[in-house]
Amino acid sequence: MDYNQEQKQDRKTLLWAALAVLLLLNLVLVYFIYHEKQENLAKDDIITAKTEEVLFIKTKLDSISQELDIKIAEIQKLGGSVDSLLAMKSQLEKDKLELKNMSNYSASGYNKKIKGYETVLNEKDTEIAELKQELGIATSKNQELNEKVTGLESEKQLLADSVTNYSVQNRELAEKVTIASALRAENLTVNAVSAKGKEREGGKYKAKRIDKLRVNFSLAPNAVAKQNEKEMYLRILDPDGAVLSDMATGSGSFMHDGKELIYSSRQTVNFTNSGQSVDILYGRGGIPLKDGKYAIEVYSEGFKIGQGDFEVR
Repeated sequence: MDYNQEQKQDRKTLLWAALAVLLLLNLVLVYFIYHEKQENLAKDDIITAKTEEVLFIKTKLDSISQELDIKIAEIQKLGGSVDSLLAMKSQLEKDKLELKNMSNYSASGYNKKIKGYETVLNEKDTEIAELKQELGIATSKNQELNEKVTGLESEKQLLADSVTNYSVQNRELAEKVTIASALRAENLTVNAVSAKGKEREGGKYKAKRIDKLRVNFSLAPNAVAKQNEKEMYLRILDPDGAVLSDMATGSGSFMHDGKELIYSSRQTVNFTNSGQSVDILYGRGGIPLKDGKYAIEVYSEGFKIGQGDFEVR
């Protein structure tokens, strides 16, 4: 009995010892689990803080990038150089890409870069202000030049107007001189000359007694007219308004006021400004003249210088 009780007591002692060891192991396991959890929580806090820091830096870089774009556009508009800003823009984009690689992340390094970028942007504000001031001065000078150009154009226009006025006046004067120099046929008479050479006057003639017509007139003195040879064109119009002409006996055409007119006869006269008398003959060439009133017109140097009439019955 003593032996069995002793064995039971030993087994009981071993059981308690095993339970004590198991309890100790559980306590150690709980400790390690708790410690690991605390370490994980600490790591999570670090990662969270680092993530927030990275997001802040990324936001800052994005803001600098936008401001940099504004500065580039403004300086280009003002005519300044943006080469350095474009280079900085390229570097900024590289920094933003590298920010995704957490293994190379350095908060101090990025903060230093951000400070450098902000310094450059502040310097560009000063440059933009100087460019605006220079542009203001240039604009003022351009305004002065524009005003001078406008003044010169006004003077040019006034000069052109004056030249035009002088041209008009000269043309009007020339026209007046031309008109004043026009000859004037005075005391125009028409005599009938028979085939036998007998000449009749009075202005009324029988058709059968007319072989030729002699138109006589005197050229009034004109101090303005040039003393030179002048062509005299005689037009004889029948009662129907048709011009008597015979190309075979010296009739032809001449220009008057842009129109071609037929003349009956032509005579070259050396004008001497002496009131000289002029005779122009027209032979009817065997063609009988119809009864009625005939008109006489004399032209020279673009002017109608005289007129008259006669009657055939």
